[in-house]
Amino acid sequence: MRRARYATFAAWTAVGAGACLALLTLLTIGVAVLVVVLIAGALLVRRAGTMEHGVTGLMSGAGLLALFIAYLNRHGPGEYCQTTATEQHCSTEWSPWPWLVVGVVLVAGGVLLFREALRDRDRGQGPDAGLGSSLG
Repeated sequence: MRRARYATFAAWTAVGAGACLALLTLLTIGVAVLVVVLIAGALLVRRAGTMEHGVTGLMSGAGLLALFIAYLNRHGPGEYCQTTATEQHCSTEWSPWPWLVVGVVLVAGGVLLFREALRDRDRGQGPDAGLGSSLG
């Protein structure tokens, strides 16, 4: 059962990364990505019957995309040039530090909240822990 929870968290993480990608690329491929993300999210809710671990996965997915953007801008801020034997290519890069900080906070926060939710559920303190006693 615990493996299924991790799989659900991983799936929500992928949806979160896709949603963040859709937002950041809204004027290019974002609309197409958003359609795929919405379908995946709907299938996840339908399959699981709940959005449990959804928020923590969405947080972590957005953080993973921020970490990827930090990696892409690792030579920034400023102009970065690559020279080969036949050509030179220069590009302007942003500072990676804000992306890195946001990415680490979101990924770490999502994982920590997910683990705490698992512990609460295992201890019988989760969101549906009191349902059996209150209905009977």
